Amino acid sequence: MDFSRFASFALIAVFSGLVACTQKQSPEEIRQKTAQATAEAKEDTKAVAQGIREGLTSNKQIDLNTASKDQLLTLPGLTNAEADHILAARPFHDPGELVTRHIVTGSEYDRISNRVTATR
Repeated sequence: MDFSRFASFALIAVFSGLVACTQKQSPEEIRQKTAQATAEAKEDTKAVAQGIREGLTSNKQIDLNTASKDQLLTLPGLTNAEADHILAARPFHDPGELVTRHIVTGSEYDRISNRVTATR
């Protein structure tokens, strides 16, 4: 591509960018774009908060007999229903009772076994 064609292409690209940036948007368009950006930011914020929660608690053991529901929900893959079931089934003498009492499956327990304890 010779210089004059390149220069023409560059000028057209710059001019198009300027026109796009200077077009007035209606208040409705601004509202819709703001709502969309806010929804995306909300999802990103949830993901960041979950990551922080997991990072802060990943090395700590959670006591099945004293943990809050929020603390139980930091365990990988644990659902709200399972956390509620744990709270209702207290006390536990051994973390393995999660499986024998049919609160979680064996494979689910394998994911969390190194993160739970049961003090008496």
